[in-house]
Amino acid sequence: MASHLLQSPTRSSLSLTLGLLPGFKVVFSLFSSLCRRKPSPFSAPRDAPPVPKKVPFTVSAHGTSWEDPYHWMSNTADPDLSAYLRHENSYAEAFMADTRNHQRTLFSEMNSRMPTNISTPTERWGPWLYYQYIPEGKEYPVLCRKLATDTNGWAKSLFNYVRGEFGREKVLLDWNEIAEEYGTLLNECDKHPHSVGVLLRNVSNVKDNVYFGRSDKSGSFLWFHVTNEIYVHVGTCRVSPNHNFLAYTLDITGSERFMLQIKDLRSGRILPELRVDGVVSLAWARDGCTLFYTITDENQRPYRVLCLKLGSDAVNNVPIFTESDPSFCVDITSTKDGKFITVNSNSRSSSQEVFVINATNPEEGLRRMNKRIPGVQYFLEHHYGFFYILTNAPLTDKELSVGNYYLARCQVDDVQLANWQNIILPSEDISIQDMDIFHGHLVLFLDNKGCSMISSINMPIDVNYKGQQMEIGDLNPWFFPLPSDSCMVDPCSNHDFMNFIYRVVVSSPVMPDVIIDYDMRKLVFSIVQQEDVLGVSCTSGSFSQTHDLSANELPDAQNDENKHAQITEVQRWKDFSDAYCCERKEVISHDGVEVPLTILYSREAWKKGQSPGLLQGYGAYGEVLDKNWCSDRLSLLDRGWVVAFADVRGGGGPDSSWHKCGSGLNKLNSIYDFIFCGKYLVNEGYVHEDQIGAIGSSAGGLLVGASINMYPDMFRVAILKVPFLDICNTLLDPNLPLTILDYEEFGNPQEQSQLEYILSYSPYDNIPQGSCHPSVLVTASFHDSRVGVWEAAKWVAKIRDRTCSSCSGGVILKTDMNGGHFGEGGRHGQCEETAYEYAFLMKAMGFLNEQRKRY
Repeated sequence: MASHLLQSPTRSSLSLTLGLLPGFKVVFSLFSSLCRRKPSPFSAPRDAPPVPKKVPFTVSAHGTSWEDPYHWMSNTADPDLSAYLRHENSYAEAFMADTRNHQRTLFSEMNSRMPTNISTPTERWGPWLYYQYIPEGKEYPVLCRKLATDTNGWAKSLFNYVRGEFGREKVLLDWNEIAEEYGTLLNECDKHPHSVGVLLRNVSNVKDNVYFGRSDKSGSFLWFHVTNEIYVHVGTCRVSPNHNFLAYTLDITGSERFMLQIKDLRSGRILPELRVDGVVSLAWARDGCTLFYTITDENQRPYRVLCLKLGSDAVNNVPIFTESDPSFCVDITSTKDGKFITVNSNSRSSSQEVFVINATNPEEGLRRMNKRIPGVQYFLEHHYGFFYILTNAPLTDKELSVGNYYLARCQVDDVQLANWQNIILPSEDISIQDMDIFHGHLVLFLDNKGCSMISSINMPIDVNYKGQQMEIGDLNPWFFPLPSDSCMVDPCSNHDFMNFIYRVVVSSPVMPDVIIDYDMRKLVFSIVQQEDVLGVSCTSGSFSQTHDLSANELPDAQNDENKHAQITEVQRWKDFSDAYCCERKEVISHDGVEVPLTILYSREAWKKGQSPGLLQGYGAYGEVLDKNWCSDRLSLLDRGWVVAFADVRGGGGPDSSWHKCGSGLNKLNSIYDFIFCGKYLVNEGYVHEDQIGAIGSSAGGLLVGASINMYPDMFRVAILKVPFLDICNTLLDPNLPLTILDYEEFGNPQEQSQLEYILSYSPYDNIPQGSCHPSVLVTASFHDSRVGVWEAAKWVAKIRDRTCSSCSGGVILKTDMNGGHFGEGGRHGQCEETAYEYAFLMKAMGFLNEQRKRY
């Protein structure tokens, strides 16, 4: 952490006080207008960039005042803002005009790798098999189901056979039909087309339970779409326990204000009288007719739980719970067995209060599980008369600070905290990240020194209720074999409580997504499906040749000492490790802390000390940086690029302390971590010193923007996607959506010391006067409710005003005038967006006329 805080912040003094770390050299003058960068490697448009108007405006806080002439842009109703954004779009189009052929080439490469047929394996829930597929010639998926062949005994099976039910596909939700009605779909998680189960998922990962943040993650995989006229976003989907109804939410404005719709799956009819506006989360009661849901207030904070009952004479939107504290959000979900509905009132990362509703008799009302304790969180499941609670509460009354997560339990009829039994404690090396629970097994998601692990434990757990505490190893766990330590693991829906098969999607930077079923009863696993990758160029042939994926053997054992593993067969998965190298390094940051850095490059195309590189970071909300497989990335790797992922503090890590050490008054740690990771890539010869780029999305844009301000000569190019750049002004306005909720993550500028700290790194407030600046592609969306469109617009305008005019001509702003926070792209639209970004990188690096791809 930097020791210097500003006493009287001004724009000029702010830029001078930042980031003077040993081993770094910052060269710029506040008064020089001469460009010290190498001659521009690209041609700029003939017309100069747009120049927006300036309107005098003074910001004051705690006796300090500063000018913000672009404050007017925060009024999205001002026609001058729309005109300015359109002018910027025209400038961006002119700037990228000479990249069109490269965009077409990149798009063709990316598109050719996608298989013609995309579908998911069926996943059983009750008598039904659920699955998704993309119809031939269509862009978007269809959610379907069909009856299983062994349902309800032979008599019922024969009856259904005669009726023709078996094998007959029933369409539940067709995104293509929605596209025809409203617009063109957008997909947030197109890189996980196999994860059909997330549409039915009830359990969110405990470390990613941040739906309303300046984040691109929401705890579930969602589909979107957009055209030039309308935007559509399909959010939460929940099938009723009796499989008769589908409740889902729909946003048609991009503002993330969702409308509840309920479809009768027997008739296929949408129930028109039950549409409710502003809905976020959903949970069905056991009768399949009673639906609980949360709604938002004017600041998009989920604050109230209501209930409606299908078939009643009137729409009974009965209030169940209201959270009056503006720093807390309300979320609801069902326990895996469907017997209870949990109402969770929680702040960003601090205290949490949990209530339960008997899903069989919801008329009994709410029952509180715990009182709020600062910094403490609770996540609850139910198993045959016991509540199992994953919590980080102090283990003893003498402990004042919260620690790592551990598992406790209590009887349903006795939920007093004093009577909770702590049954599984974290060990020195292994921390608990999440849990899932079934009739016969408990599944734990673990972290072992930064590596993901999963284990199952037989249920019920046989412990002395009077207080026996154990570590995971004491409970005879089965550790699921994984292909490598670098894998990321995402659970599928696993909705059936009675199931003994646990399904996950496993992926790594060099391994396409693999769906694996783990049999927790037999202690074996099977690979169900792996994502196909077509038309990948090999190192020894032309682009038209197909690269053969290397097949690796994965025995049903993690090691010889795992006494549970039964090696009954050899499973095979495919990866690209022969063609691409993935390394994990530990980078020493400014304060001696080791920061994980994942480095990916082509074994053939990479040249030590000569290759360009792209460094990605996020560092907020405790979210783990996405390092899953992405076939589009091969278009950079095959051209000799290095792609690196910096897991800086503030993001997800081995335990909650990693997040805390990069948030609030520790935010500078995440920025320094990112800078030192970039320096490492250069010093170790992975990347050429003048050819390193950076990319950050949403809150990750703050990370990259602040790093550029501190060391403007480090990066040659950057991409900021819907970036959070004007943090100080945003947090000073409590009327904006998410502002109060974000005080825990970034600090509360209503307190002087925290205002000074925020001002010390705020990207918008620390642009150095007269400095040279890297080329930057900035993307924004006009209806973005998480990060206002004005943040990107103000930042670009100020860059043009304060930095070297030769450099700032390479800064472009591309605004989607109809969309929301999440990026565009259906099945092929995502490729178009990525091709545009990669073409910008290549232009800014001066590679448009170079043949860097190896044939």
